Amino acid sequence: MSSVKISDRKRYWQFLWRSWAIQDSWNYERQMNMGFLFGIAPTLDRLYPDDKDPQQLAHKKEAYQRHMAFYNCTPQTSAFTLGLASSMEEQYAADRENFNPDTINAVKTSLMGPLSGVGDSFFQGTIRIIAFGLGIQLAQQGSLLGPILAMLISFVPSFVITWFAGKLGYTMGSKYLTKLQGGMMDQLMYVCGIVGLMVIGAMVASMVGITTPITFESAGLVLQDIIDSILPCAIDLAVVMAMYTMIKKRFKTGWLLAICIVGGIIINALHILV
Repeated sequence: MSSVKISDRKRYWQFLWRSWAIQDSWNYERQMNMGFLFGIAPTLDRLYPDDKDPQQLAHKKEAYQRHMAFYNCTPQTSAFTLGLASSMEEQYAADRENFNPDTINAVKTSLMGPLSGVGDSFFQGTIRIIAFGLGIQLAQQGSLLGPILAMLISFVPSFVITWFAGKLGYTMGSKYLTKLQGGMMDQLMYVCGIVGLMVIGAMVASMVGITTPITFESAGLVLQDIIDSILPCAIDLAVVMAMYTMIKKRFKTGWLLAICIVGGIIINALHILV
């Protein structure tokens, strides 16, 4: 099957610019799926360039549909996934009989958690705070350097990491995908799953922050202290798992919001949780 060739440099620039536009079609159902499809569309169009050929057209539609699956990840680190998925699509187009296309979405899914955890912590939780912390201090002194410095500190790391993430993802896929077939792919997905769960656990403990004010004055006991001595952040975990269970049972978004709002008001009014 013939495909259109481009230089690696142009390919990496496409990964960079299109990963930054990945949230433009964000939606509540599948979040960044359309943005990811927009990012990988040039690769798919090059692999299946002849729309007049029924076979190529069918393969292109199949690939487009494959990347309409749920996707959500930090835009800067999404370049890595974009490069890796593009490399896998090229492998699949070259050897459709021996390459399982399900592994493409499996790798995307397994990387979402770890890359989001690292990306959000670094870009949103570290770089942005440092950038605007310094910028605000200078701006309060009347210096024009404040906003300029804030934008530079925010932009430069994002630009550099996004460009090299796309390059690393694509080159790593080209070099190592053959080795990842079979058992090693399962091991990679298993490890990525563990890392993702660790990141989610850390985010629950650091970001949820639900406690109970219940005390037993006659016995001099504080219920929150007892719970923390058994399992710290146990209430946070219970609330998150309850929401996760409802999502898995396909509760509608409206019901989830109603439960959170009404339930939160009632529980807080009864002084059960704060």
